[in-house]
Amino acid sequence: MNQVQVHSLFTDFDIDLFKAGKHFRLYEKLGAHLTEVNGVKGVYFAVWAPSARSVSVVGDFNYWIQGEHQLNVRWDASGIWEGFIPGVDKGTTYKYKIQSNNNGIITEKADPFALYCEHPPQTASVIWDLDYKWKDKKWMDTRKDKNGLDKPYSVYEVHLGSWRRNSEGNFLTYLEMADQLVAYVKETGFTHVEFMPVMEYPYDPSWGYQLVGYFAPTSRFGKPQDFMVLVDKLHQAGIGVILDWVPSHFPDDAHGLGFFDGSNLYEHPDRRKGYHPDWKSLVFNYGRNEVRSFLISNAIFWLQQYHVDGLRVDAVASMLYLDYSRKEGEWEPNIYGGRENLDTISFLKDFNEAVYSAFPDVQTIAEESTSFPMVSRPTFIGGLGFGMKWMMGWMHDTLQYFKKEPVYRRFHQNDLTFSMTYAFTENFMLPLSHDEVVYGKHSILGRMPGDEWQKFANLRLLYGYMFTHPGGKLLFQGAEFGQSSEWNFEGSLDWHLLQFGYHNGIKKCITDLNALYKNNPAMYEKQFHVDGFEWINYSDSENAVLSYIRKGLNPKDDLIIVANFTPVVRENYRIGLPTKGKLIQIFNSDSTEYNGSGVVMTKPIKIDKTAWNYRDYSAELVLPPLGVTVYKIS
Repeated sequence: MNQVQVHSLFTDFDIDLFKAGKHFRLYEKLGAHLTEVNGVKGVYFAVWAPSARSVSVVGDFNYWIQGEHQLNVRWDASGIWEGFIPGVDKGTTYKYKIQSNNNGIITEKADPFALYCEHPPQTASVIWDLDYKWKDKKWMDTRKDKNGLDKPYSVYEVHLGSWRRNSEGNFLTYLEMADQLVAYVKETGFTHVEFMPVMEYPYDPSWGYQLVGYFAPTSRFGKPQDFMVLVDKLHQAGIGVILDWVPSHFPDDAHGLGFFDGSNLYEHPDRRKGYHPDWKSLVFNYGRNEVRSFLISNAIFWLQQYHVDGLRVDAVASMLYLDYSRKEGEWEPNIYGGRENLDTISFLKDFNEAVYSAFPDVQTIAEESTSFPMVSRPTFIGGLGFGMKWMMGWMHDTLQYFKKEPVYRRFHQNDLTFSMTYAFTENFMLPLSHDEVVYGKHSILGRMPGDEWQKFANLRLLYGYMFTHPGGKLLFQGAEFGQSSEWNFEGSLDWHLLQFGYHNGIKKCITDLNALYKNNPAMYEKQFHVDGFEWINYSDSENAVLSYIRKGLNPKDDLIIVANFTPVVRENYRIGLPTKGKLIQIFNSDSTEYNGSGVVMTKPIKIDKTAWNYRDYSAELVLPPLGVTVYKIS
């Protein structure tokens, strides 16, 4: 006998929006919701399974027996099964047992809208709520003033499982992170934290990029409310939170979204579009309206329910191109004969419009590695609508340059200057991410040539160049103190290195660079605009020196930057300047504070009326070896 009562949270308007791909709050309807019907407490269940013949809720409360609690199908062709089960309480584990119309196939699935999941390798969903009293009102009310494109954007990328372990070698919990990570990020001065995927995932070596529980923070580190505490504490400390979001693919685990109701429900039915050969995973059907509603609702969910300040969208390039990682004959052109996935383009535009309409004070950031045009331009002029895009070309060219022995760098100056030919075609973020410290690539420090002194001087120079280059910044955990080994997702960062002067010097250097970035408007007010940057001299390849100006809204805020990419001290080095006055050195990566050699100009430098570099004024400087220096004109 079916013990499910007829009950629904859906209106006709909800169904119309769902079918049209325009319902962006589906989490308020689908899933498992603790509620009360006719004075009786229990749970309302709703799941989308249009190819199902029957759908039963199985769980602790009915000894996992199929058919005991069979949901009712809606008669509006929505494919939604729903019903109220009295007596089911918070903390109960459950799944959906689905018998398909396709040859009677039976699947047993976790709830796609579950708010909480069992700790892997267990795979059931858990009845939960999101009750929590937030304490971040000050941040939420003012984040538009801290989260805009004309504000500092210095991001610390974190993998929750390997940032730090406790003395027993176990993960830190969300609550432990809320103390230790918040204090550390505040100390080092980053403006934002970006978490690699926190949504529930079954396989640790995927680093979280193969999701199963799209609406549930992973239970590895605690409960949903514990993750809320972590976000809340970051906000109270004035630190923004970005989440990695993965709408590009999902694993084919038996309890996941794949073949959900015995049909290709979430994944594209054509393997040429629905299977990812690199990751052996399934690809969403971006042309199916209900799938679009699911994905955009998921993005809105994290912004709404967890107060998240931004979403970094993973693997956008793999979504945009039909031939991505596919050989000839393994893909089919679009209706115009091109390689672009038109459904994806439409979906990403809808996603960004929905996000910015509801949350104009957040940012979406695309990890997109190709020359696809206008990724971070508004949709109303034909762009995809992202706020920012990762500058993968800068990352590749810069690391290639820094790997070279300084004696050869004069032949490769173009590796550094080329980025400025396209730097303002998008709103670029400069990433030195987790992808650059795995699979035999070495750590960032490990790429630097020379002896120990030169390696660390090169690293400080790299960071100085990165922070003074236009655009947002992103560093992966450990880079800020010169982690010497590759990233190990199963271990902890090598925190013991901070007892050594060179490593502690890198951390102090990053802390000061973050302060330089945040305290000088010329570093961020026009970081995405061509009139915020001006070369002084980009052609001195013989000395491997670059000099340039960063500009703010007020010319008095302009900064002069000079970078020497060789270990030779350059005395009497003259640069052209736009005005008379004096140069005051406000940053020097060769400072003894950072364990540099101390070639520092502590006194003001007179600017004289000597024409140089096509300018009326100039000054003579002493350039530190493998160093970047920053000056103000007074």
